[in-house]
Amino acid sequence: MRADHQLLLDRIDGLSEAELRAPYRVVSGPLRHFCDSLHDLTAHILTWDEITLAVLRDAAAGRLHWSLDPRWETADAGSALNVGGVEAGRHIPSGLLLHRFHSVADALVAEIQQYDDASWNDPSTGGGYDGGIGALAEYAATPPDGALFGHAARHLNPAQVPA
Repeated sequence: MRADHQLLLDRIDGLSEAELRAPYRVVSGPLRHFCDSLHDLTAHILTWDEITLAVLRDAAAGRLHWSLDPRWETADAGSALNVGGVEAGRHIPSGLLLHRFHSVADALVAEIQQYDDASWNDPSTGGGYDGGIGALAEYAATPPDGALFGHAARHLNPAQVPA
């Protein structure tokens, strides 16, 4: 997960507001119809990182997160969350969005690091999910048909690395 975040951070850290909001065509998945910049992509990844963090924290409290309900496990619901997360991010200055991204990424890694191998695989740690917290983390943090913990990597376009 750290490596995936780092791929995005290598593209966005140090860029100005204008550079982050400049046209950037992402690749793979349904994002091409609404994710138009690195700012948008950061908001998109952040949306799902925040959901993943909430999923893991709810599991630690013995609860199953709302996003795992079958009503939310549809392409339409996922697309609505994608659009909503990016649209909300457009209203936030890039500096604040990046602050939030760093904070959530750090919290997500810290949340995962609290588990040892035994608890990572123990079904009782999954908060009602069919498997342990490790299986839940993998499920929540991996995009459909994507590489394990490879969300940013799925969408970054190597041909458009900002100068």
